[in-house]
Amino acid sequence: MIIDSQIHAYEANTPKRPWRTVPNWPPSATGDEMVAAMAKVGVDGAIFISSFSMYGYDASYALEVQKAHPGKFGLVKPLDPEDPAVEDAVAEWKKTPGAVGIRALLKKGVEPGPDHPGFDRMLRAAARHDLPVNILCWGNLEAGTQLFDRHPETRFILDHLGILQPHEPAARAAEPWADLPQVLELAKRPNLVIKVSGACTLSKMPYPFPDIWDPLARVFDAWGFERCLWGTDWTRAFAVVNYEQAVEPFRMTDRISDSERAMLMGGACAKAYGWKPVVAK
Repeated sequence: MIIDSQIHAYEANTPKRPWRTVPNWPPSATGDEMVAAMAKVGVDGAIFISSFSMYGYDASYALEVQKAHPGKFGLVKPLDPEDPAVEDAVAEWKKTPGAVGIRALLKKGVEPGPDHPGFDRMLRAAARHDLPVNILCWGNLEAGTQLFDRHPETRFILDHLGILQPHEPAARAAEPWADLPQVLELAKRPNLVIKVSGACTLSKMPYPFPDIWDPLARVFDAWGFERCLWGTDWTRAFAVVNYEQAVEPFRMTDRISDSERAMLMGGACAKAYGWKPVVAK
């Protein structure tokens, strides 16, 4: 069973459901389109992260997609630490069909920062309701580490290897893996697992991106495959790699064994979220 640990689906930008921003993503990536793309390359299900870029804290489109494709997606909703009722929001989300986690956004230079008390309320509530917290803190690992260490009872899922990834080829960093030593150090924290999502966007070489495997081997050694969740980050990665290109290198590589591949591309994700897709027989 193959589970993509991070995808974003969304409707076209219309007055009915307008986007907050207009990133360099496809004009639409609906639930139906996402299901078709997954079926084409043998992906059985995915963790659907409601797009903050498009919809902010509103996960209504994700709920519509889950209803149309029950058993195909586990849902993760970003929550607002500045919401005085954020603890109630966690409790309500826990009761929502298909909900498997929440998301905290902690980008560098963007408020609120890790000292905001709303994060503490959110993370304590997540622990009470046994919801893992996806955390986006790429380029800001020090801030994320404050929360990991302040809330050892909370289960965290570190988005996108914790490494800032390009939104287009021209934005690739000269040293895309520069933060890797910090990422390896984070593996010592038992309340944390890591998404190996968007990894192909860090390559300086064309498909099938052979230069990702040496740094990823260090991630696998430090974290263990049972704590590594493969994912594509489609459609955020759209301008750098297409969906098939984000899947096939992991399916085909001989750098990992079949048992390691099974854990990386599905088993670890199912364990972290307590969720598996329903596959038609």
